[in-house]
Amino acid sequence: MRSLLRRLHRDERGSVATELTLLVPVLIVLLLFVVFCGRLADSRLRVDDAAHQAVRAATLARSSSQASSDAHATAQVALSQAGVRCQNLGVSAQLAGLQPGSTVTVTVTCDIGLSDLAMLGVPGSTTAESTASSVVDQWRGTDPGGA
Repeated sequence: MRSLLRRLHRDERGSVATELTLLVPVLIVLLLFVVFCGRLADSRLRVDDAAHQAVRAATLARSSSQASSDAHATAQVALSQAGVRCQNLGVSAQLAGLQPGSTVTVTVTCDIGLSDLAMLGVPGSTTAESTASSVVDQWRGTDPGGA
């Protein structure tokens, strides 16, 4: 009886399969976490790009009201085309009079839901914010109806 117990104790057949069965769920969760982090970083980069596009659209506008609405519309379109779904999108533009040579600054704030970024079902959301600045072209007019 003792020799049988010793043989069973020393027998390692099936130990690799057992270890693999125990490690696979941990490796899958780790892989999903890496995907989650990558998609979160990608979403933040997309918000940066939307801010740059929005400030460029604002500097091309001829009036302050048009610049603000163009910045918001451009940011919204850029994010939707990039596949970023904002739960709450905020676009604020500091126009500095929108005069030739002045600097326009646009801040895009996007609340990104985390549950759809990976199959982890992470609750909550995170806020991605980006600010971009651009100079209004010095050699253009501001009002097409003006002098």
